[in-house]
Amino acid sequence: MKLAMQSVLLLFCFGLLSTVVVHGAEPTTPAKEPTKPAAAKVEWTSLFDGKTLKNWKIPNFGTQGEVEAKDGAIQLAFGDGCTGVTLEKDVAFPTDGYEIELAAMRVEGNDFFCGLTFPVVKTSCTFVVGGWGGTVVGLSNINGQDAANNDTAGFMEFKTKQWYKIRVRVIPERITTWIDDKQICDVDIRKLEIDVRPEVELSKPLGITSLKTTASIKDIKYRKLSDAEKKAALPKDE
Repeated sequence: MKLAMQSVLLLFCFGLLSTVVVHGAEPTTPAKEPTKPAAAKVEWTSLFDGKTLKNWKIPNFGTQGEVEAKDGAIQLAFGDGCTGVTLEKDVAFPTDGYEIELAAMRVEGNDFFCGLTFPVVKTSCTFVVGGWGGTVVGLSNINGQDAANNDTAGFMEFKTKQWYKIRVRVIPERITTWIDDKQICDVDIRKLEIDVRPEVELSKPLGITSLKTTASIKDIKYRKLSDAEKKAALPKDE
């Protein structure tokens, strides 16, 4: 009998202790993750409205094809030489510390379908896409040598009637270019002479041409680099 009473008392105490533990414990709150700062908004300025040639003039290369705004793009028709557009002088555009981006498509032909001439401080340079038989990419001119004959020369296959995203970044010390987010050129220009070929002199300071090739150009825009971006883009001295 005494043993039975002890068992009952032990069970009662255990149950009371369990109740205290379960009901007396403070509920735990999951720790909140620290709030990440919002990414800085990138401000792009459009240079083409998709409908007209506002902001652009048609340079007289002498042998150019027809140029028109049609189907949401600037259409550069086949010519016996360069065909293109040049930004009007009264349209503000930076000379350094910027990125410019556009979409380009080769419609017909086998030479460059995008020769993007862009300002570099007091001069200009051209990013050639698909030249010299249709595959050469590079910068013209560096130390008097064009894209096929300087250290930026590269080769890339391009499909007809396919859009490619072209991007160029410029600071006074460096030029970097991309095609579809693949880096093509990355050049420390501090000790180099930068200019353009005579054939695209009329594209300066900012213009887009094709050579003996029908091309379409759209989504032309640019943005200014932040101070942090310009600092990060500086060449690293050996």
